[in-house]
Order: sequence, then structure tokens, then C-alpha cells
Amino acid sequence: MLAAIMIESSLAEFCKLKNLADRAIAQVRDEDLFASLDPESNSLAVIMKHLAGNMRSRWSDFLSSDGEKPDRNRDMEFLTEPGDTRESRMEHWEAGWRCLFETLERPYSRRS
Repeated sequence: MLAAIMIESSLAEFCKLKNLADRAIAQVRDEDLFASLDPESNSLAVIMKHLAGNMRSRWSDFLSSDGEKPDRNRDMEFLTEPGDTRESRMEHWEAGWRCLFETLERPYSRRS
């Protein structure tokens, strides 16, 4: 019972965080999504790529395998590659969140 309450609470907080981030991202022009403030900074697109990779890695096979997955190339998450677009970045972003939400909504929560 306590676990279900904790998971429901976590789901609610993650939903709020995603909503806040999505609303902020929607306000950014395409060209600004890939812009860095300085050479030592990451663009929003890079941060999104890294967060999505982290969510996929951490929430895939949750409770079965430990955190970092062998197929994750963390260093590549900090690079903007030719052909990267807002659409491709958003697809990756949504896939990371989907992994998190699907994991938490499984049998651990009262939503299933």
C-alpha cells in the first residue's frame, strides 16, 4: 500500500516536471533549441538528448538490471549530429519519458 502511494506521488511529480519542461521547450524557436550560451554550455537540445538517454537507461528493465545499460553511448548525448531537428529531438525526448511512465504505471501502481 505504501509503495503504491509512493509511486502515485512520483508519477504525479514526474507529470508536473514534464509538463513544465514541455511548456518551456514550446516557447523556444527551433534555431535557439540548438544554441549554446557559450562553449562550455549545453544547448537545450543536448540537455533534452541527455535526459532522454538517462531516462531510457535508468527506467528500462527497472529492478531487473542495474542503471546504466551497455548500449547507451552517454558521450554521444552531448553532441549535436548532422540531421538533428526539433522533431527528432522531441521524438527522443518523448521516448525517454514514455519509458519512465510505462515503467511506473506497470503493476506497481494503482493505475494498472
